[in-house]
Order: sequence, then C-alpha cells, then structure tokens
Amino acid sequence: MRLSYPASIKIIRVPCTGKVDVIHILRSFEKGADGVYVVGCMEGDCHYNQGNFRARKRVEQAQILLDNIGIGGERVRMCNLSSSEAPLFVKYANEMFDKIIQLGPNPIKLAKKKIKPIIREGAL
Repeated sequence: MRLSYPASIKIIRVPCTGKVDVIHILRSFEKGADGVYVVGCMEGDCHYNQGNFRARKRVEQAQILLDNIGIGGERVRMCNLSSSEAPLFVKYANEMFDKIIQLGPNPIKLAKKKIKPIIREGAL
C-alpha cells in the first residue's frame, strides 16, 4: 500500500506475540529503545490459541515494572490488528512515535552516557 511510518521504528517479527516475554520488552529498553509497540492479531483470532492474551498480560506487567523503576509504563503499548489493517498500523505507529517524542529519550540511555568508566593504573 506504500504507506510510510517513521524510519526509526524497527520491526522485529515473531511467530506469535505470545512469544514476547516481559524480559524481551525490558531488554529492549536496556539496549536503548525509547519505546516498544507490540502488534498482535485480533483477540480471539490467534493462530496459537491464547498467544495474544498472554502478550497483553506481559505488556501490562512490563508497564507496571517500568512505572515502578521510573522509566514510564506509557513507553510500552500493545494493540491488536488484522493483517488487512495496514493504515491502522501506520496510524498507531505514528501515535506511538509522537508519544515517545513527547516523553523524550529513554532514561537508561541518558544514564549510560553520564556514567564514564573509571580506569585505574595497574588494575586489570
């Protein structure tokens, strides 16, 4: 359909959103992601039965954890779309991008830039 979304969005394909675990979401932030947008099939239409329900619970858990550690749970979002809803995918991607721009960079990235390694003479 030649629809476009921000080039900074990186798509990671998985067989089912049920394979996305909380640790994957948290690791994304550790690696420098400013936000995570999980897109699954429509609820009730999962080819792997309950995968999208598991993913929703995991996204909610990640939101709580991110709120508790001060990164912000609003940096993670999940939505359910069918493969024919490309314009809606682009709309949600742009909304998520705008939200992340509003929130600013990932606080972990900022903290890593401030911490400089200390090199001691004679230390290995």
